[in-house]
Amino acid sequence: MANVTPLSREDLPQLESILAGSEAMMGFVPNSMLTMGHMPQLTMAFSLLAGTVFGADLKARLPGMGDEVPDDAQADEALTPGLVQLIAFSGSVASGCRYCQAHTSHNAHKAGIAEEKLAAVLRYEESELFDDAERAVIAIAMAAAQVPNATDERHFAALRLHFTQRQIVQIVAVIALFGFLNRWNDTMATELEGLPTQFAADTLGNSGWEIGKHNG
Repeated sequence: MANVTPLSREDLPQLESILAGSEAMMGFVPNSMLTMGHMPQLTMAFSLLAGTVFGADLKARLPGMGDEVPDDAQADEALTPGLVQLIAFSGSVASGCRYCQAHTSHNAHKAGIAEEKLAAVLRYEESELFDDAERAVIAIAMAAAQVPNATDERHFAALRLHFTQRQIVQIVAVIALFGFLNRWNDTMATELEGLPTQFAADTLGNSGWEIGKHNG
């Protein structure tokens, strides 16, 4: 059972556009955001941060801000949605958050990442399913999710072979964003929704995934 009961969507009419956007992207409204709804400003601020990290145009999200919102001069270098979700999934695996593992694996698959890759992520170093660029992002995501942080210069040297500085900033931003989400959902014992539960059980079950505390 969740440690804080999420509000219903109907309780949060001021956040409807945000919740509708999440539903359009994920296929459902995540309970994590409905729990944040007890502090509506948190849901809104998180949505802006997450959208920016994922590569959304902040100007479009804040049309009233005009020139106060800086341009992303390297927007054409944004990571692909599939790679973003693979990074998020890898960090969530290392952190142990089953809620985020289910969400990110489901989203990664929707973005084109094969189920076989997701099931093999713990074997990324020797698996032929991954290319060197994917191995580099998985390695740093898993190292950064550890406590204490286990990243070092070798991780960045590997990244520089495949990614620009702007892309490396986005890689670390994804890892950091899911550091928040892993802590949030593991601490709250957020109830896992039906779609990601079924996907994770089917795809990751043989790799040791189970719903654990996130079963409502």
